[in-house]
Amino acid sequence: MKTEKLLDERKRTHGSFIVNSRVSQGLKDVIRKEPLYAELDIIHREALDHIFGKIGRIMAGDPRFIDAWRDVAGYASLIVKELEQTPGATDVEVKHIVI
Repeated sequence: MKTEKLLDERKRTHGSFIVNSRVSQGLKDVIRKEPLYAELDIIHREALDHIFGKIGRIMAGDPRFIDAWRDVAGYASLIVKELEQTPGATDVEVKHIVI
């Protein structure tokens, strides 16, 4: 697929790269100012960066584009899998979630 055709296709689902960048970088700026950020492992930082990039696409593009939401869940799932194998990771059993 030619680059221009690919970019046109992505613009329909991912929206404006400028809006995506503004949202993604804004979210990243917020968490990087928090004291706990320095204590995060590199996998936590990277997953959050990717998640915020996906949130940027959702906010810039089509919020009904299911794959963007799958990607958010996928990055969070990678962290869960890693933490399940990490000694000292904490977990709380939740019986009911009320939103």
